[in-house]
Amino acid sequence: MVFSAAFLHAVLDAHVPPEVSGLVVALSGGADSAALLGAAAALGRNFRALPLRAVHIDHGLQAAAAEFRGSCARLCDHLGVPLTIISIDVDAPAGASLEAAARDARYRALAAALTPRECLLTAHHREDQAETLLLQALRGAGVKGLAAMPMCRILGSGWHVRPLLDVPQSELLRFGEHLVNLKSIDPMNEDLRFDRSFLRRQIWPMLVERWPGAGVALSRTARHMAEAQALLDGAAAADLSSLRDGEALLVPGLRVLSQLRRMNAVRFWLWEADAEAPSAARLSEALRQVLDADQDQLPAVVWGNTALRRYRQRLFLTAADPPRLDGPRHWAVRPDARLDLGPGLGSLAWVTQTGGIAAERLPESLIVRRREGGETLRPKPTGRTQSVQHLCQSRGVLPWMRDALPLIFAGDALIAVADLWEDARFSAPADAPGLAVEWRGAPIVV
Repeated sequence: MVFSAAFLHAVLDAHVPPEVSGLVVALSGGADSAALLGAAAALGRNFRALPLRAVHIDHGLQAAAAEFRGSCARLCDHLGVPLTIISIDVDAPAGASLEAAARDARYRALAAALTPRECLLTAHHREDQAETLLLQALRGAGVKGLAAMPMCRILGSGWHVRPLLDVPQSELLRFGEHLVNLKSIDPMNEDLRFDRSFLRRQIWPMLVERWPGAGVALSRTARHMAEAQALLDGAAAADLSSLRDGEALLVPGLRVLSQLRRMNAVRFWLWEADAEAPSAARLSEALRQVLDADQDQLPAVVWGNTALRRYRQRLFLTAADPPRLDGPRHWAVRPDARLDLGPGLGSLAWVTQTGGIAAERLPESLIVRRREGGETLRPKPTGRTQSVQHLCQSRGVLPWMRDALPLIFAGDALIAVADLWEDARFSAPADAPGLAVEWRGAPIVV
């Protein structure tokens, strides 16, 4: 094949979503991204009349960073393309991969840099795709991992398209020969401490010497894996359609699925929630624990920042540490008063309504705190006083979210629990104006 601006136009036309508002090339300062930007600039406004710009991420990890910035600036000036340079900090905890940390930080920055409906273009080529498949195989990845890099995915408020996955690097270098003085060499790509660099410099030359078509064959394998993953995702979506109960999954339905279908459905459910899935062995054991636990138990399996929890025959995906209301706080009694409850807990607001709570029976300021145990409330004028614990059990409030409930007190008297219950002893007459509690941005508690 021969790489050209016309080839890029055809690939973009096939994979860039029709509603895209602009193209953004991720520019490293190296030869590959320089060739991609050169081809994109050659299209001009001929591709759907879309504007083009470039973004360079400065990781600040090496002395050559200034050279990269200068190379990108010269190239963009030469091509007449606007350039944004973003500096980031890469935090790699002890024992973690600096390579992976830099990649994650880079994509977070790129995602944040996209305006709504912009499409990021990166210069990953055929050999990059083959290397990714090999690295994933060496890590014991499943079908999704072996599908390597997708051609198009959602990123931030737009999309990320890799239009060069079928293009050999040699073609990119040929196309970009006239840009040779406008690009830099990244020393990290030569550093054999990094897995990809070691594979590229030490292993890949031997592979292609023995099997010259390795790049084509491995890229084809990645496409086959992507097709297989699409079938698995379709099967998972079909299973989930009968398993969903709000944000949860029905445990009886999960139990009747085969082990493989159950794992596939739950893994897809985790992916939809943007939660990192554990290893296959860990996920299998997690499902065994939460599905086989006795009915009166509340099993929870935690990995990283995520947990699977079961309650009343429903399976929930939660944070490892569910939010809880911190320390008591004061809330004024007036229609415009709002109270922020903290991260993930939303806020309380007063709304006027007929009936509701009689404001004249309340002090100027109330106390809002979490439950401590033993709190009681009378939800109906003719009903009996009940404990908050009993009300939560009757309503099915999720046990791990009960410490997130804001309990509202007038002195020592509990007048309301969020917007779930009000104490009838503080109610205004049915035809009189009153106040009601509204919990805005509330987490799922039932």
